[in-house]
Amino acid sequence: MERSYLFGAHLPNAPGRFLIINRQKARILQKPFMDLRKGNYVHLPNIHFLFPLHFDDLQLSSQLLESLDSMGYIDPTPVQQQVIPPILEGKDVIACAQTGTGKTAAYLLPVLDKIIRGGITHTSAVIISPTRELALQIDNAFQGFAYFTHASSIAVYGGSDGQVFEQEKTALTNGASVVIATPGRLLSHLSLGYVKFNQIDFLVLDEADKMLDMGFHDDILRIISFLPVKRQNLLFSATMPSRIRDLARKIMQHPVEVNIAISKPAAGVKQQAYVLYESQKSPLLVKLVGQHPDSSILIFASTKANVKSLEKELLRKKMPVRAIHSDLSQQERESVLLSFRNRSTRILVATDILSRGIDIENIGMVINYDVPGDAEDYVHRVGRTARAESTGEAVTLISEKDMKRFAQIEALIESVVPKLTLPSDLGPAPEWNPAAARKHRSNHKKNFRKSKSGGRHKGHFKSSGK
Repeated sequence: MERSYLFGAHLPNAPGRFLIINRQKARILQKPFMDLRKGNYVHLPNIHFLFPLHFDDLQLSSQLLESLDSMGYIDPTPVQQQVIPPILEGKDVIACAQTGTGKTAAYLLPVLDKIIRGGITHTSAVIISPTRELALQIDNAFQGFAYFTHASSIAVYGGSDGQVFEQEKTALTNGASVVIATPGRLLSHLSLGYVKFNQIDFLVLDEADKMLDMGFHDDILRIISFLPVKRQNLLFSATMPSRIRDLARKIMQHPVEVNIAISKPAAGVKQQAYVLYESQKSPLLVKLVGQHPDSSILIFASTKANVKSLEKELLRKKMPVRAIHSDLSQQERESVLLSFRNRSTRILVATDILSRGIDIENIGMVINYDVPGDAEDYVHRVGRTARAESTGEAVTLISEKDMKRFAQIEALIESVVPKLTLPSDLGPAPEWNPAAARKHRSNHKKNFRKSKSGGRHKGHFKSSGK
């Protein structure tokens, strides 16, 4: 079967007609739009998808369109174009899209539309996210979209404060249209018996791959056991490994699959890297930050200890910096994020927990002080800049031990990141040679595994220079 796709925009001087490209024969067709509308989006013979070009084309409720207009939203992003129509049709959806593509609105808008049109007053949707920061981000987006509606939400994300737990308990008992929660905290409430999810219409799993990476698979299934069998399931993930598909098979019914630019940074991100020794990273970081005095800069480090150390180093240089890590209370985290969002703090140092849990506009530069352990996390890190069609810069510092890992990242994104020359005052740098780095590490592993006695010998491992 030939499949045709909408490609471009409304035809000039042809109201109600779209430009459609036949993918196999690359011929241009003109099809009338209004006469072929069925349900919430257009159906044409042999047409795989026909994507709406404007929010008006999605036939959302007037309250939502008013909210979108007041917030300055004009056209849906590609993931919104492809995901919203099948959700409105009541289908299960599994969507794979890169960070910063508008995934949150892609499920919040159709869920809200159904709540509005159905006059639903019970708790209709449960949205599960891996981190507190992402849960708060989703809740903030919901508040904006729902401003002109009767719908309400509650964010349930944990913390050690008993008073917060009681507030969450009260809100869950009284009910809200949408519950946005982290898995562990939601289970704590569900296990106590006062949360009633027997009328849930929607289950949304956001950043599902990250939740599985964090070990929440069993928690998700336990949460689902509290939900009615008949519901609409929406799964959003930055990647689509086999374990995500296994989960989808367990909980979804004939899902519509949408894939948008898997595992690649946004086009507006200018990616660069430096190859250097570990001891050169800190002085280079100070230089880079100093060269961008007017930019908001987000620095990622691999460990909490590195985050704290970098914050102290930049503070010694009299730079406006704050750090965010797991030792901070939720109130302290929110205070740090607010200061970065309103630009009273220009530099933020964080671990990967923030790579998916922050939505701040106009971050001019992302610096990967440490190469991320997971190649997918690189995409999420650099995706903090160049959001919503803006531009930004992402710089990664690659030490000798990280060459192999960064080469894997380049393979993943199908792009070679330019390696810049290290400033001469920092001394000579190692040569970019990931193949040699792989061989070097392999030899170390062999030395660790093999000793004269035929077993593992940690002393021999240490003597190899590791």
